[in-house]
Amino acid sequence: MKRRNFLGSAAGLAAALPSKIAISQPAISQSARASMLRLVPVTALTVLDPVFSTSLVTTSHGWTVYDTLFGIDSKGAIKPQMAEGYTVSDDGRTYVIKLRDGLKFHNGEPVRAQDCIQSLIRWTSRESVGQTAAKFVDSWGVADDRSLKITLKRPASIFLEAIARGSASIPFMMPEHVAKTDAYKQITETIGSGPYRFVDKEYVPGILSVYARNADYVPRQEPADGTSGGKVAHFDRIEWQTIPDSATAAAALQSGEVDWYEQVQPDLVPLLRRNADIRLGNANPSLFNGVMRFNCMQPPFNNPAVRRAVMLGVRQHDYMEAVTGNDSSAFRDCKAVLPCGTAFGRELGAPFMPGDLDKARAALAASGYKGEKVVIISPSDVPTIGPFGDITHDLLVKMGMNSDLVSTDWATVASRRVNREPVEKGGWSIFHTWAPSSIIGTPVESFPLRGLGAAGWAGWFGDEKMEELIQAWVLANGGEERATAADAVQMRAFEMVPFINLGQFQIRSAYRKNLTGIIEGTGAFMWNVRRV
Repeated sequence: MKRRNFLGSAAGLAAALPSKIAISQPAISQSARASMLRLVPVTALTVLDPVFSTSLVTTSHGWTVYDTLFGIDSKGAIKPQMAEGYTVSDDGRTYVIKLRDGLKFHNGEPVRAQDCIQSLIRWTSRESVGQTAAKFVDSWGVADDRSLKITLKRPASIFLEAIARGSASIPFMMPEHVAKTDAYKQITETIGSGPYRFVDKEYVPGILSVYARNADYVPRQEPADGTSGGKVAHFDRIEWQTIPDSATAAAALQSGEVDWYEQVQPDLVPLLRRNADIRLGNANPSLFNGVMRFNCMQPPFNNPAVRRAVMLGVRQHDYMEAVTGNDSSAFRDCKAVLPCGTAFGRELGAPFMPGDLDKARAALAASGYKGEKVVIISPSDVPTIGPFGDITHDLLVKMGMNSDLVSTDWATVASRRVNREPVEKGGWSIFHTWAPSSIIGTPVESFPLRGLGAAGWAGWFGDEKMEELIQAWVLANGGEERATAADAVQMRAFEMVPFINLGQFQIRSAYRKNLTGIIEGTGAFMWNVRRV
């Protein structure tokens, strides 16, 4: 990635940015600045619908604006959040979830059970773990304005965990009229009930996002813990300012012009570590898992044999070194489909992932590959993803594939990856991303391996047998039976290769030392953070 000299002055930084978001503005008083938090997000925020998009920046936007019925604490336990509590019938089939008193949306309307039911219906129609949970639902209903009543066809322990945890997307609660939007179309209104409200009039897509404290929000009384507890808003105003050049972003953090740099490029970590005014943390304590995703609907990767050939040539070490600056303490190889370090992440993949170019070439020659063009779409503005594209392109060329690397920004990648057309009509063949272990740790949560076809994640891997194996895992009695079912899922994934695991690594986050209360988790959480 291109480098610049660090800019040590506010004027220098302002000159590097669009005029609408020059950071040093004399009109902002010291007291106003003290009540404002400025974040450089992982990438530009261009999609505001956290069900429509699974991009981390959109999910973090969702955590800022919306709230959930339940949260997950730092130990993984389910806790009531918008819910006051819930009951389950003796036969385990009927859940009645009662909402806390006084919940309001940002438009002043009360949060009703009807809103929450419709939000769950929309979320479960698109999110993979939600689709699995919805298969158990016999009826979505309400007992009254404060009570959801959901009846299952049979008892299913996964149901409550699914609507509490989510996965790639989170079951955020929206007003009924917004939640009635088709899940495959973007919502046009951002109305949540969370600790901050979105200031639509100041939004500059891809450049600036502004949030204001929600005066009507009533936090829970328990301390904040994970995504549960009291989500207290300590700032009157939050600004997310996109700074594409990482050196410029680091300079802004060092000068105090921004407070928090969500994901730091690896080669800047040593520099920031030497600054006594900067603290380094982890963008997600559960580690990130590199993902190479195939378009399973279009040639050549609609052929599992071609996908297996690529897997034979992948050397995880190459990918991991590229995104960690050769910091061996920040990554590990993981020859598994489910994340290493999780309950079901057994490394069964050594025979399938030898990192052997000669074997990859031989397998490709035997696969029936006909020289079809492979288009890799790669985000050059995300330093923890962009290098993956370069390495894959090099691998495919060495294997003898007709590879074309298209470098662009993440917003374009996220937009293009929903295109199901052939590459000649704007489609794609491969994109890369990463996913925290905390959201793909089980077969039902791991959206890259789900075999849902057109209803699944971009890439549209369809495999009825995979879904049968995941269903067997869901219905397993736990313990060894569930572990055996998870192993069967992994073995099917090594056979069909819906994606390739590129290894596990940590991404550093950096913030000014006068910020306290930052909760490390599945996004940039804006609650509980304060300046001291």
